[in-house]
Amino acid sequence: MTSDKRRDKHCLSAAAAPDSPPGSGDPPAVSYYVYLVRCCDGSLYCGYSTDPVRRAAVHNSGKGAKYTRSRLPVELVWTEAHPTRQAALSREWHLKRLTHAEKEALVRQSTL
Repeated sequence: MTSDKRRDKHCLSAAAAPDSPPGSGDPPAVSYYVYLVRCCDGSLYCGYSTDPVRRAAVHNSGKGAKYTRSRLPVELVWTEAHPTRQAALSREWHLKRLTHAEKEALVRQSTL
């Protein structure tokens, strides 16, 4: 194989690479969310999902979390987007440790 063929082969494989290096082009789409739903008794339930609107519908169908099943209907009142699943789950863990008043403050500050 001549050096021209090697260079052409390398250029083709580099051009066909599906992912661009970090920091170039558009940022990846956000697909992980932490959400709060308000239950009919006024309590707030915190969860993680890739689609919080769909997840709220699942809660309302009675097939969501055990906590929300006896507190229907629920209303989606707050969401927060995260770039990775790990970041969303970490935030969910921290939110579950907030008091009701602290969660209410987040809901009041949101534009949802």
